[in-house]
Amino acid sequence: MNMTLRTGTAADAAAIHSLISANLANGHLLPRSLEDVAAHAARFLVADLDDEVIACAELAPLSDAVAEVRSLVVSDVYRGRRMGTSLVSALSDRARDLGFATLCAFTHQPSHFVRTGFSLVPHVWMPEKIAHDCVTCSQFRQCGQYAVALALRPGAAPRGADRSAPGRGVAQPRASVERLRLTLTPVPADAQHDREKVPA
Repeated sequence: MNMTLRTGTAADAAAIHSLISANLANGHLLPRSLEDVAAHAARFLVADLDDEVIACAELAPLSDAVAEVRSLVVSDVYRGRRMGTSLVSALSDRARDLGFATLCAFTHQPSHFVRTGFSLVPHVWMPEKIAHDCVTCSQFRQCGQYAVALALRPGAAPRGADRSAPGRGVAQPRASVERLRLTLTPVPADAQHDREKVPA
């Protein structure tokens, strides 16, 4: 099997679009128009087997610091050969070379990403994705997908995570992202006694 990974071209748009369209029924991919795929063909990596595109994935920038893996799909015939993992690993290297701090993905099958070093994170830790796509999605706040993220810069930690804890995560929050902090304080004994007198 003579398979290579390469950057997509406009000539690959129809094959990429066909792969995506053929896998919409299982609900794991968002639909893409042929025009959209053609316009962003160079952001795709494709797995090419004897001049046939059998798998693809897009590196889509969400901000100067965050990029997303989108439209990751492998042809049914070639699944189970770790092509998806190879595509994600290659996109991670590309994102790092381009200077992104964090690579994320929203997926129904997070295990494929966890195997390549991603961490499961709350959706709200990816405000760029929410602002870019989620707020206009019919499944907003009812999403069945998992958010995963990978830190691409040394020393980065997940948003809200303990930096002293081991493991890999995503980049630290930027100053423009507001975060809420909840502080719990003990209730004085006399106040607690008074509250018990109030009927529920």
